[in-house]
This record gives sequence, C-alpha cells and structure tokens, in this order.
Amino acid sequence: MKHGEIVLSARGVAKSYGSVHALKGVNFDIRAGQVTTLFGENGAGKSTLMKILSGVVTPTAGEIVLDGVPVVFGSASEARERGISIIHQELSLAPNLSVRDNVFMGRELMKAGGVAVDFAEEARRTAALMAELEEAIDPLTRVEEVRLGQQQIVEIARALSVNSRILIMDEPTSALSAAEVEALFKVIRDLTARGVAIVYISHHLEEALEITDHAVVLRDGAMTAKAPRAEIDLEWIVRHMVGEHYDLGRPPAGYAFGPVALAIEEAVVREPRSGAELVDQLSLDVRAGEIVCIYGLMGAGRTELLEAAAGRGALSGGRVLLEGSDLAGLSIAERIARGLALVPEDRQRDGLVQTMSVGQNLSLASIGTFVRGLFTSRRRERALVDESIRQVTVKTAGGGAAIGSLSGGNQQKVVIGKMLATGPKVLLLDEPSRGIDIGAKAEVFRLLAERARQGLAVVFSTSEVAECLGVAHRIVVMRRGRISAQFDAASACKEKIMAASGEAVVAHAQMSPA
Repeated sequence: MKHGEIVLSARGVAKSYGSVHALKGVNFDIRAGQVTTLFGENGAGKSTLMKILSGVVTPTAGEIVLDGVPVVFGSASEARERGISIIHQELSLAPNLSVRDNVFMGRELMKAGGVAVDFAEEARRTAALMAELEEAIDPLTRVEEVRLGQQQIVEIARALSVNSRILIMDEPTSALSAAEVEALFKVIRDLTARGVAIVYISHHLEEALEITDHAVVLRDGAMTAKAPRAEIDLEWIVRHMVGEHYDLGRPPAGYAFGPVALAIEEAVVREPRSGAELVDQLSLDVRAGEIVCIYGLMGAGRTELLEAAAGRGALSGGRVLLEGSDLAGLSIAERIARGLALVPEDRQRDGLVQTMSVGQNLSLASIGTFVRGLFTSRRRERALVDESIRQVTVKTAGGGAAIGSLSGGNQQKVVIGKMLATGPKVLLLDEPSRGIDIGAKAEVFRLLAERARQGLAVVFSTSEVAECLGVAHRIVVMRRGRISAQFDAASACKEKIMAASGEAVVAHAQMSPA
C-alpha cells in the first residue's frame, strides 16, 4: 500500500454505555506511512475509539473498514492477527515478571518442535528492542524494579515486537523523559518510513505537533475538527478541544504566607541496592499558603524526595519537619493524620483501588473519621463523598460508580480529592497532571490555588516547564539530587528553568539536523 493511502477507517462509529454516549457517529481515517494524531479532553471518547479499532470493544453502531473491506473484530488478538496493535494509556504489565517475559507474554517463542520456550531468543530480541529505544534495561530485570518511565518503554517494546501494520499509541510518552521521547520519535519516523500507520494520542500538545501528519479533534464523543499538519498550530488544537486559550492560571495573590509548614533539612535518599545518592543533602522550606513547584528531568530525584517526605521511602540522612515537629519514625498513616498527604505519580498502582467505587476511593484515606467501634457511619461517609465530588468537580454518575468508568483526568481528581478529604496542612503532588488533558489540568491547578488561599502549603513536581510558569509562587529546579536553582514567579522563564535542569542541552540536540 502506498504512503498516504487509507488503511483503516471508522465509519459512523457510535458507542453507548447505557445512557452514556461515549462516541456519536465518528468518522476516522488512518493512513499508511503517516502519523494521525487524535486530540481531545479526558472523556472525549479517544480511548473508546481506539479500543474499537483495536478489537478491545465492539461498537454500538457503525463499521470498521480495513483495506477497503468491512471487518468485525471479536477480540484484541483477532485485530493483532490482522496487523493492529495498541499501546494503552494505563500500563498493563505483570510487575513480578521480567522485561523479557512481559514483551512476549501470550506470544512466547518456541524452540524447534514446539515443546519448550526459547528464552534465549526472546532475551536477544528484547535486548534489540531496548537498544532501538535507547534504553539500557536488562531483559531479565523484573518490571517492578524499574522506574515508571522505563515501564512505559517496556510497554512500547511489547507493541513494537509484533511488527504491526497499524500501531495505536495512547499517551505513550506520559512518563518519559525528554531524551526518551526523542528516542521514541526516531522509532516512529523509522516505522512510518517503512509504511506503518501510526495513531498518536497525547495531552502534550506541543510535543505531538512535532510528529503528526494529520490532526483530528474529538469533543464529547464527536469529531469537531480535522486538518493536515500544515494547517494547524497549538491555538487551533486548543480552540477545537475546549473553546478557549490554554491557561493554567496565575499564582494566587492578595494574602501573606503563614509560618513554615514543611521543612526538609539536609535530606539524603539512597537507592536501596546500589547505595547511590538519589537525593543529596537537600533542604527546602515551604510556608502555609505557598505553592512550590519542583521541576527536573527524570532521575533528578523529585519523586524520591516527595516519597521520603511522605513516608513511602526512607531517609538515609536529614529530617522532615511538619510545623516544627520531626516526623521521623512515623508511618504513612500517621503522617496523614498529622496533616502531610501525598498524591503519588502512578494513580493506577498507588492512588486507586480498582475494585472499589468512586465513593469508596474518595473516602478511603479518611475512613477513621466516620468509624465508630465496629461500624461506619454511612451517612457521614456519603456526605464526605458528595462534598468531595462537588469540590474537585469529578464528572461521575455518583459515588457508587465504578472507578474504571471515569476518564483519566477524573480518576486523578478522585486521588486528589481523597487526600484533600483528610484535611492536610501540606499537600505533596508528584506529577499531578500526568496523562490528563489541558482542561483537567487547569481545573486541578485552580483547585490547588483555591486551597493555597485557605492556607494549604502545596508542593508539586512536574517535568513540564509550562506548568512551572502557571500557579507556582516559587520554582525549585532539581538536578542529580540537588537544588540547582530557585526562581520566583516574576523572574522565572522557560530558558532559565531548562538551563538549570540540564535540559537545555537536550533541547538543543533535538533541534539539530539528523
């Protein structure tokens, strides 16, 4: 098939879940050798459309056309046999298995005679995929032992191992560093040069513009716009997605900060196995009502610092003080009770219980406040859940809805709402906008600004420069476990932040001709 010819299409595709219309008669074309980028807010229907195209779910109406012929996929494996693979937004790895076993799970390579798995060949091919993605991961390493960004690389490698004609990437870079994104883009360019059709979904709008050939925008389950790359820019995308300009807000003003709420003194965090220092004698004070952004590349030590402060990781040196009281020896639950709460980076693994409802997830961290003896007060729990849903603006049918029925952005709001329900004095958020759209980002940052005005000390980490320049009063840049620079809202700019993090070198390399 020639480059640019339509290889897969959705024609009038609709999908309903009861009274909820996730897709409303969508027409969508995928072209050989080109990247078609799908934009839209959380809940717009992007993931639903991709699951239909990859055989994960069946449409309520409409048809799928492959190579000009209508097809019906009974399962994802049937779609895969026809050359269609998908990298899902949420990781679907087995953490207790090796990288090699995850890459070939369900498609094991057999030795001659078909009586035993050829583990050596699987390891060889896995190592080749890791080299192609420029990631030095041993194929025999267990997935649970590598960081989140590397787990994302494993997920991508698994999809690439199938040699698909059509590859759907749903938020493939949400946990990747700048260098890892560039390595992935090299792979994408190589695939399209070989005629592979790519569907790319990302909330990183500027990043997506670098790789796309065609853009399609979904809003509330319907297509609102489509155009070739030459006719689109950032403003075009945002206008068709949310109908307004991209604005994460401003630092809340008009009040004085209170006393120091959180003090981190000479903190040291070491990697458990190697003993390498991930955080190196770092000190930081955060005052009541202040919003502090911690910026840094992957591996800078941001996550390790926040997790150690919250009790999820161990300090090898230094101490953490909450309103002057040393938290040494306190458990996570005891720190939450004192007023220190963490919204973790990986909401699926660490922030939510998938078998629980929206309401049960929201009330989980506060359950002690409405337990009396052996019983819980359902009335008080419902009141807390209803108030949390209203305050953090979760779009849901109610507290009894399954957590899996929510979009990624609304699931993130549930995690934030759960921790806010504990009444914290200091709220730590590790990559709070990971995998959520610009509208949801703006809502999250507006919420943080409102709580800061009420006296909450907020610390959030991010790997997106634009988020630093939004609501933060102060920007702390980390590099190799130390603070390399600090800026107030007035003096901060993208170039200074990137230079302090070491990212300016990476950015320059990305702009250089191949």
